[in-house]
Amino acid sequence: MKLKIAILGTRGIPNYYGGFEHISEYVSAGLVKKGHSVTVYNSHNHPYTSDTWNGVNIVHCYDPEYLVGTAGQFAYDFNCLMDARKRKFDVVLLMGYTSSSVWGHLYPPNSVIITNMDGLEWKRSKYSKPVQQFLKYAEKLAVKHSQYYISDSRVIRSYLKDKYEVDSRYIPYGADLFSDQEREQFDKSEVLKEDYFLLMARMEPENNIETILEGFNSSSSQKSFMVLGDTSNRFGKFITHRFKNDDRIQFKGANFDNSVVRALQNNSYLYFHGHSVGGTNPSLLEAMASEALIAAHNNPFNKSVLNSDAFYFDNANEVRHLVENVQRKDTEREMVKNNLYKIQYQFNWEVVINDYEDFILQCYQEQHGKAAKA
Repeated sequence: MKLKIAILGTRGIPNYYGGFEHISEYVSAGLVKKGHSVTVYNSHNHPYTSDTWNGVNIVHCYDPEYLVGTAGQFAYDFNCLMDARKRKFDVVLLMGYTSSSVWGHLYPPNSVIITNMDGLEWKRSKYSKPVQQFLKYAEKLAVKHSQYYISDSRVIRSYLKDKYEVDSRYIPYGADLFSDQEREQFDKSEVLKEDYFLLMARMEPENNIETILEGFNSSSSQKSFMVLGDTSNRFGKFITHRFKNDDRIQFKGANFDNSVVRALQNNSYLYFHGHSVGGTNPSLLEAMASEALIAAHNNPFNKSVLNSDAFYFDNANEVRHLVENVQRKDTEREMVKNNLYKIQYQFNWEVVINDYEDFILQCYQEQHGKAAKA
């Protein structure tokens, strides 16, 4: 069965931003290869301006976020939904709900609605209390107006079951294993192997960047610390100012060149992952696939992915202890090996794409079976 599928809720593909754009890029192209007709909605501000990408149809919708800020996201999602209502898609896959679920009564009425429920957005510390309350309301609306749900973390799956008594399909993100060509490139990298620590994240408080850098700053390490992430926002400027006097800390900006990122992860002495909110994080999976030794913030999201195959920290003192004491010996090599096994058999893009197709087909057939009986 070949379906007409739309993916909404992202800034667009190819990925120039982050999580949902990342998975939409892979899933859309993968579904096209399986014979489905797939349309992804892009912001009109997206740097990719063509109408197709790797066989995926691209619809460019007006996005006023650059003019009016966050409120523009609601207008953008509204514009995408209004266009989708005209195109008679079999299935509409919504990536997230923060600015779309308020338009739930406008979801295409004859399409099967599946929502990827995101990562408990209302827990993010960057949001004020009123915004957090709104996000809880938006989450409730997403549950109400969707017919089916995807969770990219088992933690979120359990939360939805406990909070709303709804079942969701657990489908995580994926990551690519090294090719032989990449491995050869990494071995020839000009960066001194294992001579630096690494962190890659959006500059947001809940990613524990300040905690990690505070711990490193107080350490006696002679290694450098590379930080990958756009520092142009308010928190990014605060972080760069706070640690400007530590010459060991190097802010490298955002980098979407996957081969460069993977080389840096692979060659790092220890990769710090500070994300504390959200589902399965793409940058964590990429670090695992890149065979990095990982130190992660101690929370259920990270532990559900890494289990015992990482070091964990709760505060700056524990970061300092890791910086000064972690060794690269047999136990650590086994941790890297175990994480690579997880990527190969659990967080593999082929597996993820197959799971998406299976769930989409199941939802469509179930809804049409109900319609036939009605």
